Amino acid sequence: QAQLVESGGGLVQAGGSLRLSCAASGRTFTNYAMGWFRQAPGKEREFVTAISWRGGNTIYADSVKGRFTISRDNAKNTVYLQMNSLKPEDTAVYYCAADSRRLIPTATPGQYNYWGQGTQVTVSS
Repeated sequence: QAQLVESGGGLVQAGGSLRLSCAASGRTFTNYAMGWFRQAPGKEREFVTAISWRGGNTIYADSVKGRFTISRDNAKNTVYLQMNSLKPEDTAVYYCAADSRRLIPTATPGQYNYWGQGTQVTVSS
């Protein structure tokens, strides 16, 4: 069974940094566009960032642009989310997702057909 597993979440002070990893297992995700989404309690899941299958094209939500960076290492079948200058409003469960049907990134959750279980990120003030 193909799976995505997130790691690297935790508690961090406002202004600090954290790096999330998403490792694929069961099959290679090299040819899939990959994305990160997040969901805070009582809120809908929202788009954070996404990357094309070779990593040459990235898109970001306005709320994280300039602070977060997505990257991927296809040799390791892993995608990363580097989060800098974290704010309390970044607190959420972060999910990685894969889109097996296209090579370019999108911000639409419905386009992704593989999802991880999520990792908690908590930013204290």
